[in-house]
Amino acid sequence: MPKSSRYIEIMDTTLRDGEQTNGVSFSSSEKLTIAQLLLTEVKVDRIEIASARVSEGEFDAVKKITRWAKSKGLLNKIEVLTFVDGHVSIDWMSQAGAKVMNLLTKGSLNHLTHQLKKTPEQHFAEIAKVISAAKKKGIACNVYLEDWSNGMRNSPEYVYQYLDFISKQPIKRVMLPDTLGILQPDEVTTFITDIIAKYPGVHFDFHGHNDYDLGTANVLEAVKAGVHGIHVTVNGMGERAGNAPLASAVAVLHDFIPKVKTGVAEKSLYHVSRLVETFTGFRVSVNKPVVGENVFTQTAGIHADGDKKNNLYYNDLMPERFGRKRTYALGKTSGKSNIENNLAQLGIELSDADLKRVTQRIIELGDKKEVVTQSDLPYIISDVIDSNAIEEKVTVVNYVLTHSKDLKPSVTLQIIIEGESFEEHAQGDGQYDAFMNALRSIYKKKKLTLPVLTDYAVRIPPGGKSDALCETIITWDYKGREFKTRGLDSDQTVAAIKATQKMLNLI
Repeated sequence: MPKSSRYIEIMDTTLRDGEQTNGVSFSSSEKLTIAQLLLTEVKVDRIEIASARVSEGEFDAVKKITRWAKSKGLLNKIEVLTFVDGHVSIDWMSQAGAKVMNLLTKGSLNHLTHQLKKTPEQHFAEIAKVISAAKKKGIACNVYLEDWSNGMRNSPEYVYQYLDFISKQPIKRVMLPDTLGILQPDEVTTFITDIIAKYPGVHFDFHGHNDYDLGTANVLEAVKAGVHGIHVTVNGMGERAGNAPLASAVAVLHDFIPKVKTGVAEKSLYHVSRLVETFTGFRVSVNKPVVGENVFTQTAGIHADGDKKNNLYYNDLMPERFGRKRTYALGKTSGKSNIENNLAQLGIELSDADLKRVTQRIIELGDKKEVVTQSDLPYIISDVIDSNAIEEKVTVVNYVLTHSKDLKPSVTLQIIIEGESFEEHAQGDGQYDAFMNALRSIYKKKKLTLPVLTDYAVRIPPGGKSDALCETIITWDYKGREFKTRGLDSDQTVAAIKATQKMLNLI
C-alpha cells in the first residue's frame, strides 16, 4: 500500500450489537458461519461476537468461534464485550478461549452518576484493575466509552478527564460510541477532530447508531476527522434503528475519501447480506443501498435510453463492484429502451413494429400492476407476434365469469363473428367449460363446427412469477388436423379465452 494511503479498520459487530435487534437470536452454528464468512470472504479486520456472561448458549458459540479462529491464526480478530466486574468477565473469556476484550465503561458523567453512582476516580480505579488483570491473563483490551456522544455534549470535562486516564493504560483502542444515535455530522467532525489532536498516539474507533438515519453520514465524518476504525453491522442490524450498515459505510469510504483504504472485499457484501437475512428472518428493504434487490434496477425508460447513450444514468456504484448486475424493469414506465436492453441480454432482436407491439403489451400488464420479468419476455413476444399474424374475423367482445359456492360456474358471453354480434349465457363444470358451452351455442346457431379440445396445459415462464403471467396452451383437433394456440395473461381462464379466440380466427 502506498505510504500516502490511510488504512481504516472495519470492526463488524453483527454477532454482538446486531443480535440486539428485537427478535433476533443466532444459534451457535449460525454465529460460526457468519464469523467465518466475515473474516475469510468479506475480510473485515475484526468481529465482535458476544457479550460475556450472557448465557450458556453464548458461551458455547464463543468457544466454537475461538477454536476455529485459533486454527486459522485469526484469534486476535475475535472480540468479546466485557464489563467492569473484577475478574468475572475475564475468567469467562479465558474459559471461552477469547483473547481480546472490549471493556464497557462510562463515557458520560450522567451515566456514571446515575447508573453507577460513583465518582470518576472510583470508576477509573476499577477500570485500571480490570485492565491489569486482563493483561496478566494474556488478554488484550479495547475500551468502550458508553454514551460518549452525550458526554461530549453535556460533560466534556469528564470525557477529557477519562481520556487523560485511559491514554496512559496498556490498551489497544479507545472506542467512541454514539450510543443513542444522537449526533449530527458536524458534531462528529468537531468532537473527533479535537480528540485526535489532543491524543495523537491513541487508536480511536467510532461506533455509530442510526436513530436519525445518520449512521453512514457520521461514519464518513468520523473517518474524515481522523478516526482509525469504524464499527458496523451487516444490513444495519442493531437495537432500535440499528447501527451504521457495513455495505453502505464501505462504499462511502471507498468513494468519498481519497486515499482511504479498507480490507473489505466489496463483491462479498451482497452474499453476507443475504445470509444474515436468511438467518434472522428480517427482510432487507428492496431499496437499501448496495444490497437491496432493486438498487441496480432502472425502471424509467428514459434512464434505460440514457444508459445506452454514454451511460448517462450511471454513478460510481456499479453493480459489478458488488458481484451484481444492472437490470431494467419491465412495466408501464419501461419504454422501448428498457425492453431493448432486456432483449439484448436474451440475444433477441425485433423489428421496430414488433418491438412497439411488445412494448404496448408490457405497458398494459403494468397498468394492471403485474410484475413482468425478463423470463416472461419470450412468451410475450410469441403471444404478440402470433396474435398479429392472425386475421381477426372473430372477436370476443365481453364476458362475465361467475363462480359461487354450491352453484355451477357460469358465463355471459358477447362475441362478434364477421360483423354479426351474438350474446349467450351458459353454465359449466368450470369457468372455461361454461365459456365453451356458451360458444358452442352461438356456433350452433351459425351452423358452424368447433374443433375438439384434445389437450389443455398451463405454465408460467421459468423464473417468472405466477401472479404476473401464465401461458395457456390448448391443442385442438379440427377435421383431422391437430394444431395449438396459446394465450397469455395474468389470469389462467382469461389466457385460455385468448387462446380460444386465436383458434376461432384460424379456422
